[in-house]
Amino acid sequence: MHGYRPDNPLIVQSDRTVLIEVDNPLYAEARDALARFAELEKSPEYVHTYRISPLSLWNAAAAGLTAEEILTALERFSKYPLPENVKVDIREAIGRYGKVKLFIADGHLLLTTEDAALAEELARHRTLAPLLQRRLSATQFEIDPAHRGHVKRLLVQVGYPAEDLAGYVDGAPLAFELRTITRSGERFQLRHYQADAAEVFWAQGSAAGGSGVIVLPCGAGKTIVGMAVMAKAQCATLILTPNTVAVRQWIRELLDKTTLTEEQIGEYSGLKKDIRPVTVCTYQVLTYHPRKRNGIASTGRGRRALPALDEYPHMALFNSMDWGLIIYDEVHLLPAPVFRITAEIQARRRLGLTATLVREDGLEGDVFSLIGPKKYDVPWKDLEHQGWIATAECHEIRVGMSEEDRMEYAVMDEELKYHFAAVNERKLHVVSMLLEKHKEDAVLIIGQYIPQLETIAKRIEAPLITGETPVRQRERLLEQFRHGEITRLVLSKVGNFSIDLPDANVLIQVSGMFGSRQEEAQRLGRVLRPKRNGLLAHFYTIVTRDTLDQEFAARRQRFLTEQGYHYNILYEEEVPAFTPALIAERAVPPSRGRLPAG
Repeated sequence: MHGYRPDNPLIVQSDRTVLIEVDNPLYAEARDALARFAELEKSPEYVHTYRISPLSLWNAAAAGLTAEEILTALERFSKYPLPENVKVDIREAIGRYGKVKLFIADGHLLLTTEDAALAEELARHRTLAPLLQRRLSATQFEIDPAHRGHVKRLLVQVGYPAEDLAGYVDGAPLAFELRTITRSGERFQLRHYQADAAEVFWAQGSAAGGSGVIVLPCGAGKTIVGMAVMAKAQCATLILTPNTVAVRQWIRELLDKTTLTEEQIGEYSGLKKDIRPVTVCTYQVLTYHPRKRNGIASTGRGRRALPALDEYPHMALFNSMDWGLIIYDEVHLLPAPVFRITAEIQARRRLGLTATLVREDGLEGDVFSLIGPKKYDVPWKDLEHQGWIATAECHEIRVGMSEEDRMEYAVMDEELKYHFAAVNERKLHVVSMLLEKHKEDAVLIIGQYIPQLETIAKRIEAPLITGETPVRQRERLLEQFRHGEITRLVLSKVGNFSIDLPDANVLIQVSGMFGSRQEEAQRLGRVLRPKRNGLLAHFYTIVTRDTLDQEFAARRQRFLTEQGYHYNILYEEEVPAFTPALIAERAVPPSRGRLPAG
């Protein structure tokens, strides 16, 4: 135990929150250590707040981090001795991971623990007990293989996440290789972190390896990692994606960088229904229900409930072929019905790909139990420093409202205020000023509200892509942008993910989905692909000052702050004098404070 160390950046509190002083020489190192086992909750100017949760600790344990390594990191950076209860909580949480195990013996799926008291507790648990088919001994139960996922989900809720050693089916064999020269004639090899991620996914052997989530920044080549895992699996693979544009991008990449042929790859979308040894599908098609609205059916009693799985006609895709691997692209977007079917196909290997495990619906625990724990994660700034993703500067530009609008905002109902502030007309003038400054750049403008985007597109004479834009037209516009035929493109939230525009180096966000951290990360990712000419990427978010728009923007920025990005704050009147030189001067941590010495 150490005493008071005033130069360290952390204060670890007894409620498992951790305060970190931003303007401290050890801030970046301490932040990167914390990110492995804690979650960022607040990120104001001077002091950021992290929380150590059971789920964050279980993900760390699944990635091989021990309680002692976590405690050593906290003690290294803490100003004060660690509270004794925090030490105990960390050791207990890490110790709970794997205390319950699932494995196959003589063709039966067994749940076992060495703790007789825990076995008794599980046997008497109201929701778990009915899934424990037969008690074989004081500490061992047989369960139905169809309930494997449901049991794992409940064990996470009970607080004892299972180590799943039951193994996986091999699936129908499919022989192919990764190319060393792509079909387009370019050299191709895995980057070191892509190869590492694929290895880690399999590292624990055939029983434990083969399910989990790989977390990499947008633009870092998660699709390539997916293909590397496929090449190791050599089996029929089902790939689930957010939209048809993503489906087409997966197919293009597979044809370009593997020896798979067009006859071996099928598209299963709203436009086609081809099932092949490698089939790429959209979440939207899977969750289509003929009588549901917005994915949810009414119970007729003022509540809404999901239909039964057999009422989703396209869920049959999961059983249409002997899949050995299922890839969940953008796993943080996984809809509830897909979680439910995933609970029933736990014998299939499952790979989740995402830039962030953050879910605004609080279902991170379901990702952990049903897809698998986090297996690999790299800080965004590490890949930036290595040149694998573009260097990006983030800017928040605050605009005011007219006196008339301020009065209208002041008296309106709370539920209307965010939309009113987000579509503030004064943002349009800032967009025009930024476009003037970036007239030589490839610029994306993105937002939440279609009328606002239609106005901007008309004003700057740029094409607009929304959910209503036909897929063929979307692909044509994206191709024109890639080839420099157009340098301005306006996007609705369909542009949040799976749009490959490597030369886009400026993104202007005019409105967003309330306080969605995952959306902010995805949008920055649109400009993070490395630039051939080494250009900086610029991410501008325009917010209406002193309103809910500014408050929600601060919430959205939390995940990127955790990754080491700083937002340079500007006011609309400063934009005309704003230059790259000024950017460089402002690109410093936004804090000048220290935690109190106590």
